[in-house]
Amino acid sequence: MDRRAVEARLERLVRENRFTISVFFPLNGAVLLVASAVGLLPPPLAFNPFLILFGTLVMRSPLVVGVLPLVDRKAVLALSALVAYSYGIEFLGVHTGVPYGEFFYGVDLGPTLLGVPLGLPVFFIPLVMNAYLLVSLLLGERAASRPVRLVSVIAAVLAMDLVLDPGAVALGFWVYPDGGVYYGVPLSNYAGWVLSATVAVVALDVAFSRRALLERLLYTEFMLDDLVSFVILWGGINAWFGNWAAVGVAAAFGAGLVRTDRFDSRLLRVPRPRLDRFW
Repeated sequence: MDRRAVEARLERLVRENRFTISVFFPLNGAVLLVASAVGLLPPPLAFNPFLILFGTLVMRSPLVVGVLPLVDRKAVLALSALVAYSYGIEFLGVHTGVPYGEFFYGVDLGPTLLGVPLGLPVFFIPLVMNAYLLVSLLLGERAASRPVRLVSVIAAVLAMDLVLDPGAVALGFWVYPDGGVYYGVPLSNYAGWVLSATVAVVALDVAFSRRALLERLLYTEFMLDDLVSFVILWGGINAWFGNWAAVGVAAAFGAGLVRTDRFDSRLLRVPRPRLDRFW
């Protein structure tokens, strides 16, 4: 079976299971994670690292399958460099507190390498790609300007961490011993995220043709379903713990998804739009 046949099968699998992947999984994930945090689940179900990683991979699948046809040699090299960077910066953070501030993992997130979860790229890189795709749709032709595009995506990635980190700290995924002003998260964490987001966004901008990525996005209706999962999962977790500012940011991403008509199939049933307005 050749690559195109495999990609077609994967697309069909995702398309036929969109609700399960992007609504059922994050809703159940939020319930299981909160139940683990408040002591309602016994070991080995509580914070089971296999379930966490499996659920994350399932929710990431629409994005991965959507991007897969665009992955060429240049993309592989850029993504490999980004994976190496993500491990390196996390290793530095875990062992020195730079650049995020002193923290440690409070929950087993699966196998580790020198103190860094092996699943880290699965947790981090898709967040950046989701931000890149959503911003490209929201900006339209303004995204043709690289400075505008990069600054906007970096800001979106930082906003994602305004949702992610408070929920993760509330669950005990990671702990900042000295606390922080934003639901226990220090401002140094966000300074570190500006650095990491900048590197990641530039790497993705180099890895993929913006025109090809946008065209693929316009006709692959499920490609941002991973962001739908993010809003449901982390919005729900933050709501449970009363992190209402984080819930508000998650809702803003939800509004962006609604504005771009992302979580339905109508995009495939309308006349083919003109792509020239995006570049």
